[in-house]
Amino acid sequence: QVQLVESGGGLVQPGGSLRLSCAASGSIFSIDYMGWYRQAPGKQRELVAIVTSGGTTNYVNSVKGRFTIPGDNAKNTVYLLMNSLKPEDTAVYYCKAGVRRTITSIGDDYWGQGTQVTVSS
Repeated sequence: QVQLVESGGGLVQPGGSLRLSCAASGSIFSIDYMGWYRQAPGKQRELVAIVTSGGTTNYVNSVKGRFTIPGDNAKNTVYLLMNSLKPEDTAVYYCKAGVRRTITSIGDDYWGQGTQVTVSS
């Protein structure tokens, strides 16, 4: 089995910063990608940022220039560095990873439990 454990959410004022962390553990041969999604009340879950094992990144337009997604392949960990936070960034943030458990297996997607980020004065 594979587990994704997130940390780093909380309450921050507009214009502030937060760092989210997501660590993958368990039966892992390789990780194809890791990413962050978010879901605000009454809205669909959306992709925020993603990084592939090769280092390619992609961001939703609304966070470009404010968020970055560095990864640490050696630790199977991905971060989400969030700057210039806005009230509309308020959501539950979920980590997702595409993981191969053996050399011959097809990658499966795994989700973390989510961490709340609230941007409010």
